Amino acid sequence: MELGFFSSSALTFTFSLFFFFFFCNAQQTYINNKQLDCYNYKNDSFTNGYSCNGPDTSCTSYLTFRSHPPNYDSANSIGYLLGSEPSMIAKINNITDVDKIPLDKLVIVPVSCSCSTSSNLYQHNTRYILKYSSETYFSVANDTYQGLTTCQALMTRNPDYESRNLSVGLNLVVPLRCACPSRNQTAAGVKYLLSYLITWGDSISSIAETFSGGGGGGGGGGVDPQSVYDANELEPDSTIFPFTTVLVPLKSEPKMIQATSLIPPPTDQSSLPPTPPIEPKTNNTSSKKWVWIGIGIGSGLLLLVLSGFLVWFLGHRRSKQSKEPFPEVKRVVVVGDSSADEYNSKQTSHGNRDSYWSVSSEGVRYAMDSLILYRFEELQTATGFFREENRIKGSVYRGVMNGDNAAIKRMKGDVSNEINILKQINHSNVIRLSGFCIHEGNTFLVYEFVENGSLSDWLHHNHDENKKYHSLGWKQRVQIAYQVADGLNYLHNDANPPYIHKDLKSSNILLDGNMRAKIANFGVARSIVMENNQEEEVDSGGGGGEQMQLTMHVVGTQGYMAPEYLENGVITPKLDVFAFGVVILELLSGREAATPSESDNEKTERDVLLSESIKMVLEGENVREKLINFIDPSLKQDYPLDLVFSMAQLAMDCVAPDLTSRPTMLNVFMSLSKILSSSLDWDPSV
Repeated sequence: MELGFFSSSALTFTFSLFFFFFFCNAQQTYINNKQLDCYNYKNDSFTNGYSCNGPDTSCTSYLTFRSHPPNYDSANSIGYLLGSEPSMIAKINNITDVDKIPLDKLVIVPVSCSCSTSSNLYQHNTRYILKYSSETYFSVANDTYQGLTTCQALMTRNPDYESRNLSVGLNLVVPLRCACPSRNQTAAGVKYLLSYLITWGDSISSIAETFSGGGGGGGGGGVDPQSVYDANELEPDSTIFPFTTVLVPLKSEPKMIQATSLIPPPTDQSSLPPTPPIEPKTNNTSSKKWVWIGIGIGSGLLLLVLSGFLVWFLGHRRSKQSKEPFPEVKRVVVVGDSSADEYNSKQTSHGNRDSYWSVSSEGVRYAMDSLILYRFEELQTATGFFREENRIKGSVYRGVMNGDNAAIKRMKGDVSNEINILKQINHSNVIRLSGFCIHEGNTFLVYEFVENGSLSDWLHHNHDENKKYHSLGWKQRVQIAYQVADGLNYLHNDANPPYIHKDLKSSNILLDGNMRAKIANFGVARSIVMENNQEEEVDSGGGGGEQMQLTMHVVGTQGYMAPEYLENGVITPKLDVFAFGVVILELLSGREAATPSESDNEKTERDVLLSESIKMVLEGENVREKLINFIDPSLKQDYPLDLVFSMAQLAMDCVAPDLTSRPTMLNVFMSLSKILSSSLDWDPSV
């Protein structure tokens, strides 16, 4: 009886284990042209994106896009549309940022792909503002984005908009179809998945032959077609359709071996026949399928035996290690000149490791998954041995790494937090970290080079004698605000896990060669969902269902810290909203967040805060005159006053003393998208 019970339990466990491994390592389902029926397949997960079935919640992924002059025919314009860094597009396609790309030429686009916690789907989110009254979810998905998203995914991701009644100026979240390798693919050496846009005349074989990067075994240096079949759950006789994507597994960064065959679409697309079967299915396919299923079950049983041995081995090993003391955990607070950095330092006791290392051994191992670990000699060569003329500011130096400009920052303390946040974020409005180096107690972080310095320099030092900075125009200021809001909204709502920056200010907003804003300095950023053993969490009590976090380590910059954080150490996403409101006020007024009082009374003298002064401007009488006096004189009244008022009102809402009265970052971003759209249409000559 006991033997029978044991056998039944073992059998149940075996099947459970088999199903667990099967579903955890399953590949992705091909969409099969169902993206054309927007409403019948709206709730099908595979029309909304690829399922999160891999061991990583985020990864570097690749999209393909076909150049479409005159709107999307350069790395800059394609990068702006797809939310990718133009310099990275240019590098992988061996072009410059501004090179014009011929019609329908296939372009490889690197993106950061993350698992959405709400949908459990991999996505790379970008934004698109509707430009024409004729645009629909269907046209945006299949024409503008060429099938990299679907109308179903757009409807799901933009629930506040009536899908059949879109209007010009609406700002859409666009989830692009990307994926991270499954556990089986990772075990087979696959590092990347590329979302390939199918066009007329394509077959799986021709797609596989287009790319190097090695799915393994493909002749001529291409990808093995079988790996593409497996990745998309396709059979050799399956039909594939234009305006859909298939995933191509790659063992290294993709490179195109040959130009993709581009066959012009027929005049009447409604009569387009399905793509013909790629290869005829042989008579023994069914028998082969059962052979593979048998092998799979056998492998599962073998894995069960090995798992049992591994459990015993680890348990035996742990019993020996339990006698060793637990590693000590310390908290270190570092306050610098330009930003207050707070780090949680976990010291390990492995061997004789130097206790002054800047990154814990855990942090190094985790970060090396996707970042480059540079040698110190490489950084010396890149910076000319850290020559003074290569110093940008403070401990940041300009260098040349592999032919590209880079910013190399020397830091002390445990910087694992910043490394591990930036390694999984690739947003066009967040600074990009490419790698790091550990040397003699210092950590050197290697960032993308941002040519035009900080927003603070442009707003507050444009009257220097050297005339390095000229005045920002109205449209530039609105675009910068919009881009910063885009980055913050990504951090709060689309990153996985979501983050609070905690130290947003104009000096931590950098501007690249195209004056695109980049949020930088993530030293004190933290996940919105904290570990239970780090900080106390309390219900916000009417704050829109938010979770508050409390800290005793209040660090920041005068003028940007929200009252609830300054007084009680309360941390919520509204902390960033407050700081962003101050940044908007800086953009409007050209003034600093806090300025010394001009009062002669020493007892009452304190800094004048922008967050407090805006209320006096917008309330009471003579609002128009007070607002004109508030605006940066360098604009020389070259601005639309009605939009200035809208932006000032938005800023005042952001800096409301009560955090529950502040808008969410998503609401701020949507409001700014409307202001930006109106600003771009504004003609100063009228």
